Amino acid sequence: MTILKRHDTGAIAHLTLDTPKTLNALSDEMLAALQEQINTLSIDTTIKVVILSGSGKAFCAGHDIKQMNSARSSSDGGKSYYQDLFARCTAVMTGLQKLPQVVIAQVHGIATAAGCQLVASCDLAIAADDTRFGVNGVNIGLFCSTPMVALSRNIPRKHAFELLTTGKFMTATRAAELGLINHAVPNTQLEAETLQLANTIASKLAVAVKIGKQAFYQQLQMPVDQAYAYTSDVIVENLLYQDTIEGMTAFAEKRTPNWEKE
Repeated sequence: MTILKRHDTGAIAHLTLDTPKTLNALSDEMLAALQEQINTLSIDTTIKVVILSGSGKAFCAGHDIKQMNSARSSSDGGKSYYQDLFARCTAVMTGLQKLPQVVIAQVHGIATAAGCQLVASCDLAIAADDTRFGVNGVNIGLFCSTPMVALSRNIPRKHAFELLTTGKFMTATRAAELGLINHAVPNTQLEAETLQLANTIASKLAVAVKIGKQAFYQQLQMPVDQAYAYTSDVIVENLLYQDTIEGMTAFAEKRTPNWEKE
């Protein structure tokens, strides 16, 4: 059974979490399937954008609680399993940001706990306007510590902390206001709006987007002076690419660039 479906349309890869009975929970198997696709996409030069969505009623409801509970029967009460689980989950979340392609979450239904973390770990996100977001682990006595990392790097910290400590849901409209997602759109327009964004990005010079994405996340971790020094090196490197020279020349000559590598 395929639990993570993939189909490509031109330079866009569509990944669909496909275990609707568990609300596309991030089970061991789902994390492994996601990691496999990340490994494959990392060396795929034909793909420029990745769209990540979920099947059924929800985008993703987080970790598989039944699977997590079953690990408690081990001699250490599940400690080694849990350590490994969150290491694997972290690798997937950070792996999405390390991909050379732009990753867009196409969200509907609910995105909770690690599912909300998954949205926050994508580069961009479009959600249906009736989607609900939450980091609700505190409601069952489990603080969403690892989802907190991505969430608190997307939205202001006091709003993140409120969600983490109350377990309340957030609407798509509010998620857009706070910056967790880019846009909230009618459910009937979700796929079309996401695809339009993907096509716009896919039309750009791939190598420029690739180095830009890498630089974006790198500079966020630096003090301002260091960030400017680093990004100055990046933009100088970019300026020397033959396709960039062609792009700038074409702009000056008011014509469409003839990019050799596209």
